[in-house]
Amino acid sequence: MAFNFDEEINRRHSDSIKWNAHDESVLPMWVADTDFRSPACITDALTARVQHGVFGYGAHPQGLAEAFIEWCQRRYQWRVEPEWLVFLPGIVAGLNLSVRAFTSPEETTVAPTPIYPPFRKSAALAGRAQRNAPLQPRGERRVLDLESLRPQLTGREKLLMLCNPQNPGGTAYRRDELEAQLAFAQEHDLIVCSDEIHCDLTLTPGVQHIPFASLSEDAARRSITLMSPSKTFNIAGLGASVAVIPDAALRQRFCAAREGIVPHVDVLALTAAEAAWRGGEPWLGEQIAYLRRNRDRLYAAISGLSGLEMVVPEATYLAWVDASGLGVENPTRFFKRQGLGFSPGADFGAPQHVRINFGCTAATLETAITRLTQAVSAANVRA
Repeated sequence: MAFNFDEEINRRHSDSIKWNAHDESVLPMWVADTDFRSPACITDALTARVQHGVFGYGAHPQGLAEAFIEWCQRRYQWRVEPEWLVFLPGIVAGLNLSVRAFTSPEETTVAPTPIYPPFRKSAALAGRAQRNAPLQPRGERRVLDLESLRPQLTGREKLLMLCNPQNPGGTAYRRDELEAQLAFAQEHDLIVCSDEIHCDLTLTPGVQHIPFASLSEDAARRSITLMSPSKTFNIAGLGASVAVIPDAALRQRFCAAREGIVPHVDVLALTAAEAAWRGGEPWLGEQIAYLRRNRDRLYAAISGLSGLEMVVPEATYLAWVDASGLGVENPTRFFKRQGLGFSPGADFGAPQHVRINFGCTAATLETAITRLTQAVSAANVRA
């Protein structure tokens, strides 16, 4: 079955946050959604649900849980029980609920740096301190260095917030690396919240996503795993995610923190999620191949540009680029003046970096590479 990822869909005058954040002179390659049409299994299911014509309060259909459980078993050999599932309108809600449910005001969270901004914000909004463990080079990859935190630990740490695959950077953690994270959590008696929203988007052949909770019974007992079809199938605007919480006591605390704050999932989002997990795999396979070509093309281009260094993401459609070699004060602002809208590295904790979304058509990527090449030339002339 052929899918057309080269189709150009004009999102400029739609309701897209991504395409309306900048004026029309700027090519938006920032927030993590793609420019691809979602698979027909989703749009067909949504059309049928809309034609039903009644949109009252929705319950989580049994078929949705079954579809997710089968997805986890098929793709990750992870056995999930239906009572473990808590459906949410977004991963960010899950991060915030985890901080509020599993830490008290005097306790501390632990998270990587650089990291997806809601990791930092979830602690700050709840009035919790956060200790940040750096990502360190391991060959061509960037991995979490928890050991470097030891001198800073006070005993008040309670929640370890993980991101696998890593955002930014795209590292897909290997079993031994995950087991080291588990050992750290065991040593310090930490609950673990693992954001695995990009798990289905592993691009490097031979690399397999491993859910943290699948490591052992102890890993499952102390963990909250956050997953979603939103990045995988480009349905982030619908808002359907799931927290997998095997331990009944943790699940009760999580749900108690949710009451009166986080709404139930929209009925159309429930429809889209079930359709994605049931019928979206052929589309996903071709999307991964397309994204891999985009990744490799972008890496080849950046490798030839003085002043830029890119980590090759093993997963995600997000390139993490070190622009410190350009010698500009604010790389994000500099690139915007050159017609490129990237995510600011400062939001992730790394001001001299930018994050580039290559979840776009090959033609759009070529336009971006042309502008990027011109921008680097302008920076070098200025220097």
